[in-house]
Amino acid sequence: MAAPTDLPPLAATLRRHDPDRYLAALFAPAERRPALFALYAFNYEVAKTREVVTEPLLGRIRLQWWREALDGIYGGGRVRRHEVVEPLADAVRAFGLSRALFDRLLDAREFDLAGGPPSSLAALELYCEGTSSTLVALALEALGAAGGDAAEAGRQVGLGFALSGLLRGLPFHARAKRSYLPEDLTEAAGLDPRDLFELRSTKPLRQVVEQLAQRAREHLEQARGHVASVPRAALPALLPARAAGFDLRRLARAGYDPFAAVLARPDGLRAWRYAAAALFRRY
Repeated sequence: MAAPTDLPPLAATLRRHDPDRYLAALFAPAERRPALFALYAFNYEVAKTREVVTEPLLGRIRLQWWREALDGIYGGGRVRRHEVVEPLADAVRAFGLSRALFDRLLDAREFDLAGGPPSSLAALELYCEGTSSTLVALALEALGAAGGDAAEAGRQVGLGFALSGLLRGLPFHARAKRSYLPEDLTEAAGLDPRDLFELRSTKPLRQVVEQLAQRAREHLEQARGHVASVPRAALPALLPARAAGFDLRRLARAGYDPFAAVLARPDGLRAWRYAAAALFRRY
């Protein structure tokens, strides 16, 4: 693995802000790695929209900027001078990445600007599929491994990884008075939103967290059911499933308390987990 000082700019950004996908991309063939870095950097730019704008209208303008940048890439015209757009254009042209997948991801990110929680578990999973699973589908295209069982494994990995990530990020969102916990689950459990936003670990909160963690595990298990038929070339797009599985086990050991101090500690073995999974062809 390259030393941090040797990393290209996009890779350095991902190492700081999206370390799981960064680590997974390191196991891709060298000629395809820049395309993954460009895809994941694009995702980071889009995903942080809610955090960098002061009102929803500005967020929609930011997402529209990216749609227009894609127009330039796919229209064969002038590509915008931008540290992410230009390498993304190279990736699109080199590997024939699907415009429809980019559009789907951007459309799904509109939900981040809505302000309220998802109405149901089904709605949350639709959001996770539109964002995370779609990104995995693009990564599989960049790896030349789209289609077949890899596509279904990627969809399930995307869902499991996104649900795990939202649980890991629950304290951050709660401090910002945002919730991705489905209303049907929180209402059934009797969760008071004020407890969530005040970072109080209550039995109803732990109940909802456990339900979401179990759903994430189910998606990861379904993805692993395809491991024998998924080509090795697809592995770098699917490796984040290993980290998600570890995070879910650690959450279970913490009694599904999303505010447990142990969950804030960095995983010092993260890189080794990826290396072992790649060596033994697991995800």
